Amino acid sequence: MFFSDVLRGICMAIADSVPGVSGGTIAFLLGFYEKFVTSVNDFLLGPLEKKIASLPFLIKLGCGWAGGFVVCAMLLSELFDVYIYELSSLFLGLTLLAIPIVIVEEKEALKGKYHWILFTILGAALVPLMVHLNSSFGTVDLTALNLSLGLLLFAAGALAVSVMIIPGISGSTLLLIFGLYVPLISAVSALVHLEFAYLPALCIFGIGAVFGLALCTKIIRVCYAKFRPQLMYLVVGLLIGSLYAISKGAETLSEPLPALGLETFSIVFFILGILIMVLLHWLKRRAEKNTE
Repeated sequence: MFFSDVLRGICMAIADSVPGVSGGTIAFLLGFYEKFVTSVNDFLLGPLEKKIASLPFLIKLGCGWAGGFVVCAMLLSELFDVYIYELSSLFLGLTLLAIPIVIVEEKEALKGKYHWILFTILGAALVPLMVHLNSSFGTVDLTALNLSLGLLLFAAGALAVSVMIIPGISGSTLLLIFGLYVPLISAVSALVHLEFAYLPALCIFGIGAVFGLALCTKIIRVCYAKFRPQLMYLVVGLLIGSLYAISKGAETLSEPLPALGLETFSIVFFILGILIMVLLHWLKRRAEKNTE
């Protein structure tokens, strides 16, 4: 069970480090989402006995997540500029297949509640709207820290972690929208190589992330229990909307490139993304059969 939870953390980290589906989506697809949210909520906001009880699972999950995220950040910081269109195609494949999987997995919650499709429309429209509203941020230098950048990093950390927990849009997609994805991925890689100029910015982002984590888990537990159909319809909409944000990823580079188009789209990497999502779904089904 130890290695199983570490592997779960690695899978979540891979999802959280790339624009597309969130770590929450991976937890949902692998069947441990409710345990994950409950454990985080108990550790941050619960009584002492629940904090202690949640620690073993969170430590194992956290070790896998931290290791996976650092490795992904180091790789992506080297690859993102050069292979932006291939990676964007991969992220599109991951996200596109996640949509029908979520619908099938939540068919009981969605069935007969079709009037809540308004939440899908809202989620699908929200992401492109955010892309256009925040296209003016431009390139961000995390070593030139000031009050406005600090506030942006704190807010981005809180929002990114919040959407990472929700099974839908990735926090990395949100960072991509704000023009912070490439700078933060590069900053993590630089810190691993002992370049401490980025440490203050990463600390502010981390404090915002902890704040968002504490706030979001409580809200998600309530929504999951009382407003599950509305939440799931919103999740589907956010996934649909994130396809647009991913296609615009090249425009957020330090030297912006044109958005992903038919001539730059990579069908090979797109199919690879689909196959990765198929594999994750198969692993969940296999785990469910083993527990029966």
